[in-house]
Amino acid sequence: MRTYHIINIITDTNIGGAGTVLCNYLAEADREGFRHTVVIPRDSRLKPRLEAAGIAVIEADGIADESFSFAAVKTLRQLFRREKPDLIHTHGAFSARVAGRLYKKCAVVTTRHCCYPQARYKTVFPGKTLLGAVNNFFADEFIAISVAAEKNLTDTGTNPRKITTMLNGVLPIPEAADAKKAELRSKFGIADGDFVCTLAARLVPEKGQRYVLETAKMLTEYPIKFLFAGTGPDEEALKAAAPENVIVVGFVSDMSAAHSITDVQLNASTGTECSSISLLEGFSLGVPAIVSDFGGNPSHIESGKNGFVVAQRDSAAMKDAILRLYSDRELLLKMRAETKRIYNERFRAGIMAKNIEQVYKHAIACRNKDK
Repeated sequence: MRTYHIINIITDTNIGGAGTVLCNYLAEADREGFRHTVVIPRDSRLKPRLEAAGIAVIEADGIADESFSFAAVKTLRQLFRREKPDLIHTHGAFSARVAGRLYKKCAVVTTRHCCYPQARYKTVFPGKTLLGAVNNFFADEFIAISVAAEKNLTDTGTNPRKITTMLNGVLPIPEAADAKKAELRSKFGIADGDFVCTLAARLVPEKGQRYVLETAKMLTEYPIKFLFAGTGPDEEALKAAAPENVIVVGFVSDMSAAHSITDVQLNASTGTECSSISLLEGFSLGVPAIVSDFGGNPSHIESGKNGFVVAQRDSAAMKDAILRLYSDRELLLKMRAETKRIYNERFRAGIMAKNIEQVYKHAIACRNKDK
């Protein structure tokens, strides 16, 4: 059986959602059918994690946190000529898509990891036609990680026959030991009987933390605590505005411990959210979620089974959903069991890996047929 050489290109210097998805895929990848190399910027935080997993890494100059530059196209084209991949898989790196087309001897797959409200000029003639022509020429296949991401692509002219929509998958996270959970509760001033709601996301306006602050202010009479995990430009402002039942904890290196003391996850996104990796990791421990109706997260929720969907920017609706689970512990226990079942059926990294590799095989076969 032939082994195909796949090069993934990711321009992130930090470990964001796209990098986590890539690492989850590589952990479950078919190492006999596919040989993987990952191209990253120099000094990216992804490097140790990839090398620890036995993945070949190439550091490239001029691609850090940048979608396109002519210098990056030149660098990547030379790299492809040297490495001779059968397929390149890009993650937000348009330079790599252009370089792949110039190389001409490999298939090009790109994943749409984010979704945004699209400006009208991109969704009507002539903007839609021009954007679609560019997208369709510079990729053989697209992976959309949610229905919302697929709609972003088709709204801006991408050929729907080139798009495969698949859900992200994550590796299960371990439940923290009782001693670790007790340590975390003590650190953040959370009593044993407190009901814990955790929102793990960058602290930026589009993640909606300020609406959850309003929710928290409505619930100060209850033993309910809110954990905001993450960093970003809004951190100091959120700390200053937070009522006593909100703890802005900053960067958390081990979310398994935080998830282990969490009763319900929250996601209040109003922009960019396609698929929250933190939500899926929490699902693996059986932690249900309450999410806003923006983007791709609603498609992860089976209402009343692994969570609830509420209108974005609606703090009162989120309050009502939290109180429903707080006041009905029997329902919460049933939802924890259902959440684990749904994770095992839909969101395991192994499921995602098989789906990605089907796209690879199809793209390579079609490219070889056209040569």
